[in-house]
Amino acid sequence: MEDEESEAVLRTVGRQVRMWREAAGMTQPELGAAIGYGEDLVSSVERGRRIPKPDFLDNADEALGAGGKLASMKEDVEKARYPKKVRDLARLEDEAVELGAYAGHHIHGLLQTPEYARALYAMRRPAFTEEEVDRYVSARMARKAVFDRVPRAQLTFVQEEVTLRRPLGGRMVLRQQLEHLLEVGALRHVEIQVMPTAREDHAGMAGSLQLLKLRGGKAFGHAEGQLHNRVISEPHEIQTLDLRYGIIRSQALTPRESLAFIEKVMGEET
Repeated sequence: MEDEESEAVLRTVGRQVRMWREAAGMTQPELGAAIGYGEDLVSSVERGRRIPKPDFLDNADEALGAGGKLASMKEDVEKARYPKKVRDLARLEDEAVELGAYAGHHIHGLLQTPEYARALYAMRRPAFTEEEVDRYVSARMARKAVFDRVPRAQLTFVQEEVTLRRPLGGRMVLRQQLEHLLEVGALRHVEIQVMPTAREDHAGMAGSLQLLKLRGGKAFGHAEGQLHNRVISEPHEIQTLDLRYGIIRSQALTPRESLAFIEKVMGEET
């Protein structure tokens, strides 16, 4: 785990599982056999080293007669499953009334399909374990709740043309991703724009960015680097990002032109 908050949650859950198991007079192998998991996983969960899946807690609750006390911890565990930087960003996205993002290297995370996101995480170096890939993909997909929240947030995205053509994960993954962009771009509270590669003037040369405007007037930015992601709150920096993003949008194709462009790229991929 990468932060104290998650570690504390998992240690608490692990202690509860162990206490209920011992009170029931069961060994770790016996509990594992009763809920369909191996002894090693039960041991890791009890030590706070592994994140239990929802069915682990449901089945353990029933097998140990915990009366819903273990099952009720699923929500806390689900939050702990996501890296701290994702939790922090998701909190801001959940409060945003406006969200704008420019993505230059790949499809923005909020627009990604699960297959596309998995391909991105699978190609990271140093390599992630399969469990880490699953964790990051789940976290990224959970953030997509921002599209369904009521009242609706106004969501705008600018994608570099190259991100529509780079076949990360393979041609089929790319095609499914482009289809998803067309579906999302048709939503009334979402606008997707494409920045053509042929543009001679481009305000986004400093890299990808994200802007979030919250209820009450507060604003935050988010920037990704090679090794670090950071949330930006300094007003002067927010003003600079806001200016750049506005110019980027003005230089890109309009939303209508952009959806037609995505359809054109899809046709070229067949």
